Amino acid sequence: MTEVRSTAAASPSLWERDQEVAAVEQAISALYADRSSSGSLLVFRGEAGLGKTALLAETRRIAERRGCTVWSARGGETLKSVPFNVVRQLLQPALVSLMPEEAREYLGDWYDIAGPALGITDPGDRQADPQGVCDGLVAAVRRLARRDWPLVLLIDDAHWADQETLSWLAAFAERLDDLSVLVVVARRPGEAGGDSARYLDAVAAAAGGPVANLSALTPDATAGLTRATLGPHADAPFCREVWAVTGGNPYESVELLAKVQDSELEPVEAQAAELRALNRSARGGGLVARLEGLGVDATRFAWAAAILGAEISVDLVAQLATLGHEQAVRCAELLCNARILTEPDPEDTRVGDGGLEFVHPLIATAVYNSIPPALCTAMHGIAAQVVTDTGLGAAAASRHLLLVHPDDDEEVVEQLREAAREHLAVGAPDATRRCLERALLEPPLPEVHARVLYELGCATLLTAPATTIDHLQSALGMPGLDGGERVDAVFRLSQALLHNDQLEEAVRTVEAEAARHQEGPAKLRLQAVQYMWEGIHAGESTSPGRSERLAALAATCTGKDNSERALLMLRGFDAMTHGENAEEVVELCDRSLVNGRLAPGLGWTDTEWGIELLLMLSNAYAFTDRLDRADALYTEALRSYESAGWSGGHLALAHAYVGLGHRRRGRLREAETSLRESLRIAERVGRGLPLYWTTTCNLVDTLLARGHVEEAWEIAEQYGFAPPYPSTIVIPDPRSVRGRLLLATGRTKDGINELEAAEKAAAARGHHNPIMVPWAVDLARALAGEDPARAARLATDARRQAERFGTDTAIGEALRCAAALETGQRAVRLAAQAVAYLEASPCQYEHAAARVEYGIAARSVGELNRGLALARSCGADGLVTQAREVLDTGRGLR
Repeated sequence: MTEVRSTAAASPSLWERDQEVAAVEQAISALYADRSSSGSLLVFRGEAGLGKTALLAETRRIAERRGCTVWSARGGETLKSVPFNVVRQLLQPALVSLMPEEAREYLGDWYDIAGPALGITDPGDRQADPQGVCDGLVAAVRRLARRDWPLVLLIDDAHWADQETLSWLAAFAERLDDLSVLVVVARRPGEAGGDSARYLDAVAAAAGGPVANLSALTPDATAGLTRATLGPHADAPFCREVWAVTGGNPYESVELLAKVQDSELEPVEAQAAELRALNRSARGGGLVARLEGLGVDATRFAWAAAILGAEISVDLVAQLATLGHEQAVRCAELLCNARILTEPDPEDTRVGDGGLEFVHPLIATAVYNSIPPALCTAMHGIAAQVVTDTGLGAAAASRHLLLVHPDDDEEVVEQLREAAREHLAVGAPDATRRCLERALLEPPLPEVHARVLYELGCATLLTAPATTIDHLQSALGMPGLDGGERVDAVFRLSQALLHNDQLEEAVRTVEAEAARHQEGPAKLRLQAVQYMWEGIHAGESTSPGRSERLAALAATCTGKDNSERALLMLRGFDAMTHGENAEEVVELCDRSLVNGRLAPGLGWTDTEWGIELLLMLSNAYAFTDRLDRADALYTEALRSYESAGWSGGHLALAHAYVGLGHRRRGRLREAETSLRESLRIAERVGRGLPLYWTTTCNLVDTLLARGHVEEAWEIAEQYGFAPPYPSTIVIPDPRSVRGRLLLATGRTKDGINELEAAEKAAAARGHHNPIMVPWAVDLARALAGEDPARAARLATDARRQAERFGTDTAIGEALRCAAALETGQRAVRLAAQAVAYLEASPCQYEHAAARVEYGIAARSVGELNRGLALARSCGADGLVTQAREVLDTGRGLR
């Protein structure tokens, strides 16, 4: 019989792992060869004991022999609820080697965002954005990796990693193309669920090749391992029984052979029957019996170590096990000699480790499961106190408190609330939720219960709006929330209803609460919120007299506080959407500012009012030709979210509206860049949300302006830019943009139908701003051939609305439409008038289009060349082509 030997003899668990070791060596060689090479990712997947940890140890040995820097971390079965646990382990060697000022220099703007999650700086005053923290951690590793090239990252037991680490790992794995680093991940199959499983699947997908699924050893390999351990005289039947007993599991094989050596059992067929009993003593109940044989003190020590799971220092375990120091030292020695605990390999010691660890996760699990349930719960309660007393904080103690039985303990409730605040401050809302849900089970005192529900609702607002609704409705239905806290809870509830596509319910909720209050600041704030939600509702109708009531209320406002300022913003936006006089709109908006800036408490990252109100203000400026003021607000939003590390929906919207600002100005290339970045971020947040519609609508509109019709159609098809439309309004009007898209792609009948639907929806809402809802000019052009009379009426109405609104852009666009419906000198005169208005407008794309159309109508080479130059500067490739074709033919030009 041929023995199968491992070519890498560093560990017995590496038998029959030649293919995996070769993959590691190849990846390290590629990493070491070129500092500019792309990163790579290897995933080893296998059941417990199949040698994943041994493969990572061999990876470390090979990498360090080649001069690589190696960082490593490991998940823990009892540590999954500790946010950022594994990524902290991973980065500790690099972070500890840096002085605080060096860390700030390396991490740059990400220091204050990712630093609290890594435990190197205190959190700021604002709630951290989880996506921003994740992006900050990606940036931190990328920057540190460039310093420590060539870098190898090893993550063991990834199936037990905390969710926050897995979120980071999935994001980091997707961005390895431009970073020379090797990531090696080891995990068991099927252990993780929910979001953790989704993140692990994303990591596997990013590997770019098949996952290495480890299998058990063959009988030949087990025989080779047996003889390598016990000597060549081990006979074939004995070796075969070793394989039969262990199923070829490398870890179990190694442990069994160690037992054979300890018992001085002869490796011959006559003794093979003893192997099953020896194997039972090395695992499960046999391991527990062996542990108990070491004595009561050693058992208590092992139990305490299993409860702690990490930071297993003799002193800390002694406190939890109520042992003296000398007793604890003896117990540690006994457990190490019994191959239950071990001191980590000095080359693999992670900074901050307590000095002891279990020989294998299987042993840790068996020891933990052997603790009597009642005692296990009690020990977790003691562990929480021990951790707190050592100064590690409420968040560190909370994982133990989560496992303590509810006992009507007011102190536990407050500890969990404090832990929830700490988790939220570092960007771990899921950990916050667990703490507060556990606090509710205690339960809290009646006067505290509503506040805990309110805190829970705030924590889940962006991640689980439906759950938030239940929590906040329950909180508002019981005593305990009064004054401004109650008003804020109602506002949060209305936000959750909005995010859950229950806008009408959001309006009713705020309206009902406002009715409970006397005249004053609280009532005024609630009224403003009601008008805000009504203002973004895209339904077929609005409450009768709403605009008149809002106008009357805003007329009493001087802007003395933020509620009055909010009402002025809302009135300005409402007037803009209805196409009222633009100068009056701007005057209302200006009155809502303080010295031309947003008032304190009304900033982009302030949570009292939300982003919707400020977008209404910005868009009111954008569609009244005050693009300088709109751009300043859009840019301020982007800077605010980037500096605060908000990388989710808020940042996506900021990029979208910066793109809208560029589009309005005619900077079409810049608009497309901003909108594609918005779309990239929106993809992470989730499709179907209002922000997604805003991004896709503006991107399609921009691509059409550029003349990239096929690309615009592909975006619309790929991202679902089609009916049914969302319940909140989208700017510009999506029906109008889609109608224009259908016309541009030759689907004329469908385009007309879509524009007529836009006409109906705008009439129902009273939205008569001809720039924000530009259906009329496109419909008039589409109907010019088949129904010229109706087209003329539409053009006339568009010009009337534009003159009522009064901006150069609106009037110029209406004149462009009128000119397109005429011929001869009348068309030339109207085109010339359009150029005059649009030349005074800040919207350069429309000006370029008017120039080209005027040049064609007037047969003027000069005007066509001016239009061509403007079109090129805007990035309007379709206009460039149109002008170029006319100039190239030269027919009839003067």
